[in-house]
Amino acid sequence: MRLNRTGAVAGALYFVIGLGWLWLGKPDNPWLAGAWLAIVAVVGCAIPGVANHVSLARAYLAAPAFVYALAGEYGFLALAVAIAGLTDLVDGTIARRLAQPTSLGGGLDPVVDGLFMGALCVGLALGGAMPLWLALVVIGRYLLPALGGGVLLAAGRRPELRHTVTGQVSTTLILFLVGGVCLLRGLQQPSAEFLAAAEVVIPLATVATFVHLGWAAVRRPARVAEAG
Repeated sequence: MRLNRTGAVAGALYFVIGLGWLWLGKPDNPWLAGAWLAIVAVVGCAIPGVANHVSLARAYLAAPAFVYALAGEYGFLALAVAIAGLTDLVDGTIARRLAQPTSLGGGLDPVVDGLFMGALCVGLALGGAMPLWLALVVIGRYLLPALGGGVLLAAGRRPELRHTVTGQVSTTLILFLVGGVCLLRGLQQPSAEFLAAAEVVIPLATVATFVHLGWAAVRRPARVAEAG
């Protein structure tokens, strides 16, 4: 990949919005958050396609998600989760409308999901709002498939990058349940029942996702990459 106009414009726009958040929101550790925003913006300059940059918004949102989760500012955190969920709903639609669905988009989506969900859940765990084991389950939900794909690529195979029903459902459930906990806490309402549901549903959805991915890999073996 190389620098392209869409990536440069989107990266600059997101970075300016991020600087505005740093200035107005005055989060803890602003230099660390700013460095993350700058890294994502630089990487984004090499990513083509409007839909891909809608997806990439979740990588930028990982910074405020972590900051607000760690600080216990649940109202702002619920807003960040809602925006992330919205981008997850519309990025595929935008790609299809613009006739821009690509393998890059299929691979980027779970990566940015993992970055956002990981930052969100680690922040909640460190802030005492979520058990650490549940945060690790969420991280594993996205990290293990990414590592599996990396192993296949290193072995010279070309994995098929596409969404699965269980993967989409599990991401929706994680966003809904974790976002619900954040919203209830932001409204100063009891969230124990929502968290209890998350402790059951998220591991089950994660196992279902892994089983489906394994079944799909057996049914559709990864293609061997072409020489050269």
